[in-house]
Amino acid sequence: MGVYHTGSRALQDLVGVRELADHVGRAIGEGIKPVAAAFLELQPLLVLGAADPSTGRVWTSPLTGTPGFVRATGPHQMSVTGGVPPADPLASALATEGTPVGTIALDPRTRRRMRLNGRLRPTGRGFAVAAERVFSNCPKYIQRRESYEVVAGREPEPPRRGGELTTQQCEFVAAADTFFLATVHEDGAEVSHRGGNPGFVQVDSPHELSWRDYPGNSMFLTLGNLRSDPRAGLLFLDWTTGTTLQLTGEARTEFAPDGERRVRLTVTEAVETPSALPLRWAAPEYSPANPSAAD
Repeated sequence: MGVYHTGSRALQDLVGVRELADHVGRAIGEGIKPVAAAFLELQPLLVLGAADPSTGRVWTSPLTGTPGFVRATGPHQMSVTGGVPPADPLASALATEGTPVGTIALDPRTRRRMRLNGRLRPTGRGFAVAAERVFSNCPKYIQRRESYEVVAGREPEPPRRGGELTTQQCEFVAAADTFFLATVHEDGAEVSHRGGNPGFVQVDSPHELSWRDYPGNSMFLTLGNLRSDPRAGLLFLDWTTGTTLQLTGEARTEFAPDGERRVRLTVTEAVETPSALPLRWAAPEYSPANPSAAD
């Protein structure tokens, strides 16, 4: 597989950044370098995305553990100890040999992130991913959180499922400064990060939300995927209480005459899990790259 598929290329040409994308794309490799391996072993959180093999719906799920639960076990393999709860929308995908998955390890303490995509293989202790694409992104739009603590005794409550957002979930999304976005294409899956000041995600109705696509690295991996396949999965975290909100649906990109891009998601299903994660992070220091609400 090349660095870019036709969806990404179409958007690069539309915006006029193909040459820049070719330059940036040289950072994408197949191997896990020592610096990347060291970064992985320090993380208490890994986010992954895939399509549920039974429904075809795309979801994004979080995994947590003591640092070292994610590690490189070879130059082309990442191993994860543990997995998602049985009720998680991606439980069956993570139990299926060969599932294409996208992953992202994001460290709010250093505002660094690393993405690794590949094919999954269940193991006796969790799963492994044969790395096909490994790369880091710049710290743009990542909110800094200086520290975290593990909250003893915090256990996930039963998930709440619905076909639209509740009033409380709408408020949760509208107050978010970060979410993770999973998309797929014929050769694999991607998980990317989106960040901004609270309010950067707009809730247009219980069935629809949207956000402005801020300027990034010009690769258009995520929007390129959506151009070819509109399925998407979003993950919102409450960085204090550990509550998660997972959304799945279809997304499309709208282009304004001035060149501004807005992504609009139609929600098919929502899964909220109170106290899902045992981590409690410090208050955010918003990224200086975040546009103001008036921009």
